[in-house]
Amino acid sequence: MINQRLFDHYGIDTHKDLKIRQKCPRPFDTVLIDKRGSCFACECTAWLPQSIGNLQVSELSDIIGSEMHQHLQSTIDDGTYRYCNQAQCTYLQSIDWPSGTPTTVEHLRLAIDDSCNLRCPTCRNGMIFHKDGASYKLGIKLANKINKWLRDSDRPIQVHIGSDGDPFASHVYRHFMEQTPTRDNIKYSILTNGLMFGEFHTRIPHVIHNLQELGVSIDGASEGTYEKLRLGGRWDKIKTNLESMADCKAKNNFTFRLHMVVQQENWWEMSDMIRLAEQYGVDQVYFNKIQDWNTALDYSQQTFTGLEQFKILVNEVNNRSERFGSERKYLVKGFHDHNDSVTV
Repeated sequence: MINQRLFDHYGIDTHKDLKIRQKCPRPFDTVLIDKRGSCFACECTAWLPQSIGNLQVSELSDIIGSEMHQHLQSTIDDGTYRYCNQAQCTYLQSIDWPSGTPTTVEHLRLAIDDSCNLRCPTCRNGMIFHKDGASYKLGIKLANKINKWLRDSDRPIQVHIGSDGDPFASHVYRHFMEQTPTRDNIKYSILTNGLMFGEFHTRIPHVIHNLQELGVSIDGASEGTYEKLRLGGRWDKIKTNLESMADCKAKNNFTFRLHMVVQQENWWEMSDMIRLAEQYGVDQVYFNKIQDWNTALDYSQQTFTGLEQFKILVNEVNNRSERFGSERKYLVKGFHDHNDSVTV
């Protein structure tokens, strides 16, 4: 049963018909699991907010391919995309998808613990950390059920860790990575703030050996900006860990990315972020527009996109970017809606 209140919350018109002929692969190849065990047929709950089942009461094998899962997929097949959030989904805004429709889930995205060793104002109102209590126990339960499904499955799959908290700070994600099956059909991608990589990655050699992508969220390219925006972080420590990641990449040959949330307090450091990436052998830099996540941050103060200097800087970044795989090496994302004067 469709939960209409969810769609109303995100301002999604569930009666629309976008008449899109191409088929977005995400509802077919991706399942995201949140900290309550709810599963979603997309990589972001705000883009397709209807749950297809809950891991607390069902097995993942029953949730994948469930009646609700198939119902959501049917709205891609008929081209209406009526449950999708075209105002926020970057895939719908670009409609740049590979041909063909996946027939099985290829990406499992874990958002089962929001514990982090930082308290960045763009993300949260204060420190969130679970190492006991109900939230921790539920996270461990979910981690164990996911690992059971992985042990029982021989399909090739990529497990994405870290879309909500930090994988190396979280006791739940540490448990998951230490207990995950040692099978080469399972590949991994990790998004981290990087501060605990050096001291923890040696405890999960199988995950690192099968790591395909390592992303590091780092919002400043200088000590002052970094420590202002990444509250609890230290510039000397992140630089030491970036060096550790560069050494690890050389041994394990994964894709190494930096992620910068572009905002009022750091936009002028985009070129400096590229220089930092080149220093540590980074493959790709994502420049992501700041989003309003209803934290204490005053989003109305984010007026930088109208600055002529910012437009020039974006063009400079785009002009110097070469190709990396199917995307550009330096990718500016999110500056394309009608309220912004920058087009990328």
